[in-house]
Amino acid sequence: MSVDVEGLFAAFGELVGKPAMTDSEFGETFRRIMQALVRFDHIVVFAYSGADRPIDLYSTFDRNDHVVFVALYQVGPYLLDPFYHTAREQRGGVFRMRELAPDRFFSSEYYRTYYVKTGLAEEVGFFVTTGDGTTVALSLMRREESGPFSTAEFALLRKVEPLVAAMVRQYWAKLAHRFEGAASGERAGGKATGLSLATDAVWQGLKLSAREAAIVELVLQGHSSESIGLKLGIATGTVKVHRRNVYRKLGISSQTQLLSIYLKSLI
Repeated sequence: MSVDVEGLFAAFGELVGKPAMTDSEFGETFRRIMQALVRFDHIVVFAYSGADRPIDLYSTFDRNDHVVFVALYQVGPYLLDPFYHTAREQRGGVFRMRELAPDRFFSSEYYRTYYVKTGLAEEVGFFVTTGDGTTVALSLMRREESGPFSTAEFALLRKVEPLVAAMVRQYWAKLAHRFEGAASGERAGGKATGLSLATDAVWQGLKLSAREAAIVELVLQGHSSESIGLKLGIATGTVKVHRRNVYRKLGISSQTQLLSIYLKSLI
């Protein structure tokens, strides 16, 4: 691994004297900085605010990949994404996907039916809170043929994280207004209404109790019964009983059917 010092300085030169930058200008500058440090196949940057549908700020995808990584993701799968939940928790730092994923994420139906379509070997994200309730997640992606980031590469990304955070807070400091009145729904009383209410409506329409809905969402995210019990403070056996009751109510017998019902109801 070697750092392209000349390319790095040239990218930083784009920031000099610029009090503001467009999304594409900043995204391209970020890409050039990362390109001087590590190898990657794609970059995508999303802004998250509460349960609102994420806003795509920048990406390097071609048209076909954009459908999978952005358009399809924004329809509903993002609700089950570990990056989305990390952003909602307002956690800052740089993380590998496997650090954030629930214990059964890589065997979950969400992973098998959506995430596998991305063909990624690994995804690393910079998470930056901007102070207005918004979190910006800047993802570096490596495809299967490229393999995961090495220990040395990830260590370098951790070292550069404070600089990335400072840059984001300089050029993407005020994004909250972009969510107001967006397709994901208006805000009322300080609470996101759009898709967050839509998800509530899904469970109410399926006649699930609040506890059953909470358990089902964690199941779909990739949590095991043991993990769900720990998160909700209930016994593992109780979680399993609720899961059986949900399957009985919905007339299904698999997580595949559960995910299908969930996404179809959202759409």
